[in-house]
Amino acid sequence: MKKTINLKSFNIVLAAVLVLGILTSGCASDKDSAGQQGADGKEAYKIGAVLEVSGNSSSLGVPERDTLQMLVDNLNAAGGIDGHPVDLTILDCKSDETEAVLAVKTLIEKDVLAVLGCASSGPSMAMINTVQKEKVPMISMAAASSIVEPVSDRHWVFKTAQSDIVTVSNIISYLQEKGLTKVAFLYMNNAYGDGGKKAFTAAAEENNIEVVVEEKFEASDKDMTPQLTRVKASRAQATVVWAIPPSASILTKNYRDLGIAAPLIHSHGVGNQKFIELAGSAADGVILPIGKLTVARQIPDSDPQKTVLQGYIDDFTGKYNNMPDSFGGYAWDAFYLLVNAIEKAGPDRAAVRDALEHTQGFIGISGVFNISPGDHNGLDKESMVMVQVEDGRWKLLD
Repeated sequence: MKKTINLKSFNIVLAAVLVLGILTSGCASDKDSAGQQGADGKEAYKIGAVLEVSGNSSSLGVPERDTLQMLVDNLNAAGGIDGHPVDLTILDCKSDETEAVLAVKTLIEKDVLAVLGCASSGPSMAMINTVQKEKVPMISMAAASSIVEPVSDRHWVFKTAQSDIVTVSNIISYLQEKGLTKVAFLYMNNAYGDGGKKAFTAAAEENNIEVVVEEKFEASDKDMTPQLTRVKASRAQATVVWAIPPSASILTKNYRDLGIAAPLIHSHGVGNQKFIELAGSAADGVILPIGKLTVARQIPDSDPQKTVLQGYIDDFTGKYNNMPDSFGGYAWDAFYLLVNAIEKAGPDRAAVRDALEHTQGFIGISGVFNISPGDHNGLDKESMVMVQVEDGRWKLLD
């Protein structure tokens, strides 16, 4: 495949430093798979991933890295894609937007067919201009709707995590069912929090739910007591929070310490065991919409995702002796959506993009994907369920 860009010398030097750092820290699979050939001497298909293996969002990126490494090993052991092994390179963006841009440029210079990543919204947004300019398919595993909207400006960009709008829709339905019409809303001061705020504010107004207090905090904050003190003094009947660990866990501890009785509802950004580990017993009672993976054994056998979910759980626990989480599930979806597209399109970036855009009825971990030219996520409200943390475990709500 013909290379599509020529990086300036400055960027090449920086990118080389980045790659060296990742390889020496053991965060790339490139060392193991580079230069592979299939049993018939077929050349490897190169794909890349940019993940938050370190930094504030590492609780999202690490399970995605582990999942991708497991999947590519399994795929290559089974013969790859039509006899072509897959050469996967994973780079750590350190939860930093600038590092993410450098990493994706490095992968494009390696002539990858497509890029997976990032796990969080800010670094994903930062990479969009590069992949759009270089015409490289990208599948983000983050939540912000703006990653794939407007679609007219995101021709090469797709994503697997349920969008803010889908998550908000489930929270609004829950509030309505419980007759809760006055809420407090707190969010991280970054792309993920901003996306949640925008989606929730619009949906609340449309559904006659009043936001009586709104507060924000930084992802690196260690104490949200001042913001929560104002929440406690308000008329809020419930509190909705848009954040990821560790700040989401700290806020949850602060919430319990202040003795706020109103229900605490989080977004799907806390959908991993790390949130519960960091929050401890304070996590009990937290309510959130999430994909079905965390409660796979509690959903009916008739659910179309049941078999796929159980297969992923068995594979992951067999390899890592640990349960997978929703973020690993986003990686599972991104990997197999891409593999399916390459199987149909072959090693051609434009053809792979077209195949992704016409994916219909794909049963994944995060839901049943129906991607179209007007929807580069393809998941609807039914892809999520409401759960509550009970004794440190996820419980499916009726």
